[in-house]
Amino acid sequence: MEGDRLKDSFMEIPIENHNTAAWANVEKLKPVSKVSIPSEFDMKNAKEYVDSNEK
Repeated sequence: MEGDRLKDSFMEIPIENHNTAAWANVEKLKPVSKVSIPSEFDMKNAKEYVDSNEK
């Protein structure tokens, strides 16, 4: 029982921070699917990040 409470307390801590993700600053939404489209500036920043972290 005590192990379950410990597990639940760890689940409250977020694993990732999405505040700086490309989709965090939504410029517009597609009308039917409601898919977010980020601004061109955010897409370029995301691409630069991915390219700089290639293995």
